[in-house]
Amino acid sequence: MDTLDGMRTLVSVINEGSFTRAATRLSISPQLVSKYIGQLESRLNTRLLNRSTRRLSVTEAGQAYFERCVHILAEIDELEDAVGDMSITARGTLRINSPMSFGEQHLATAVAAYQRQHTEVRVDMTLDDRVVDVVSEGFDLAIRIGQLSDSALVARHLAPANLVVCGAPDYLDERGIPQSPEDLAQHSCLGYSYWSQRDLWRFDADGRQHEVKVDGRFRANNGTALRRAAVAGSGLILQPTFIVGDELRNGQLVRVLTDYSIQPVNVYAVYAHRQYLSSKVRTFVDFLAERFASPPYWDRDL
Repeated sequence: MDTLDGMRTLVSVINEGSFTRAATRLSISPQLVSKYIGQLESRLNTRLLNRSTRRLSVTEAGQAYFERCVHILAEIDELEDAVGDMSITARGTLRINSPMSFGEQHLATAVAAYQRQHTEVRVDMTLDDRVVDVVSEGFDLAIRIGQLSDSALVARHLAPANLVVCGAPDYLDERGIPQSPEDLAQHSCLGYSYWSQRDLWRFDADGRQHEVKVDGRFRANNGTALRRAAVAGSGLILQPTFIVGDELRNGQLVRVLTDYSIQPVNVYAVYAHRQYLSSKVRTFVDFLAERFASPPYWDRDL
């Protein structure tokens, strides 16, 4: 067994959570996966995985080895790409993480358009509203929306994400249209669970900041779920236009408090800082930056 084969096998087993799924990803048999892991453990003289017929878990030594393997394999892949293939077509599997709403509404179609130009790139996209560890979880890049705090990652700005407050016409007919942020205290305001400010909504007008604590009977950790609840008349939402733009254009949602501005957040592509950036990552990030260039298409007619 080649050591690199063993390392790649271990990384796949841990990422996929099973020998069978790892074998499918690597296009080898489950028996060969088991053999490679066994040989790797024998060479290292330590157990990397605890496995039974029902459960697979990683030992402390296995986790430490896995994290180093992710870095080493990425460097090897990028070194080979940089030395032997810097100027030709991007190739290989591109692992992407994205928030669910942005991934469903915008990134999936962007991937399809990118792959029409780069036919040798396969894309494995994971949608998850939690903030993932790009390096240890084996992603080539992630889409982040909001304020960035991890300085260990390179961040490429892709587009602004403008925020609006809106609700369904029927809800506004029944409850009235708020004229100032303070009026939101009389409304059902649907909460986003991952919003760093929780139930505080902030507005600016005439050089003055308005900070309002809102409340509502529905909260969710996904913007699409909140949009659908708002369209159904559950209350007002504070969400980016890339989620609610279509509903604002077709009248299912109506923007309120238009005389007040809300500090926008931003859409970023983040990836590990490496000397040699693979062609697949570089070309995909460049493609997104051009596709989502400011002003982004989702803000048209708004």
